[in-house]
Amino acid sequence: MDIVGLLVNAVSGAVGGGAAGAALKEKGLGAMGNTIVGLIGGIGGGALMQQIGFLANTAQAAGLDVGALAGQVVGGGVAGAILTAIIGMAKNAAAKRPG
Repeated sequence: MDIVGLLVNAVSGAVGGGAAGAALKEKGLGAMGNTIVGLIGGIGGGALMQQIGFLANTAQAAGLDVGALAGQVVGGGVAGAILTAIIGMAKNAAAKRPG
């Protein structure tokens, strides 16, 4: 993954994590937690999707091709939102557990 793809996935993952946290208010991790988990999810998910061939590398896609960049944004955002939702639900389930 090139640096542009990494940055695009990180930023879009952070935005996706923030959006997921806002949508799941009672299951969120707080603004900073949503952003950090979304950032990690965006980077990891974008790298995974690129490895399996779902996303084109932005450096390989004729410079900064708009389609490749849009794929990176969507992939990173969705991965960040999914990871934030999973971590938020797991955190709340553990908090409700008698113990």
